[in-house]
Amino acid sequence: MLFVALLKTRGTATFQEGVARRMQWDYPEGVRVLGEYWLETEHPRVVSVMEADSMDAFGQIRMQWADMFEIEVFPAVTGEQGMEMARQAMPG
Repeated sequence: MLFVALLKTRGTATFQEGVARRMQWDYPEGVRVLGEYWLETEHPRVVSVMEADSMDAFGQIRMQWADMFEIEVFPAVTGEQGMEMARQAMPG
């Protein structure tokens, strides 16, 4: 399944502290990262696009980063998948 995580900055940690921590951290087992984007905004600061069999791993991510980020995770589909779903839902 495809998921998108939006990480919004919270807490008092500096950008440098966050980068140092990220360099030492890996995503949990069972998560395949398709893209991680660091934005020039605070809300969201990071967008991560991942594949995983379930949402279980996202609890681990939240626990490890909750002091620095408010994290929201959403199931997603690609644009192509969304268009196909729309075609199938249209009458005729």
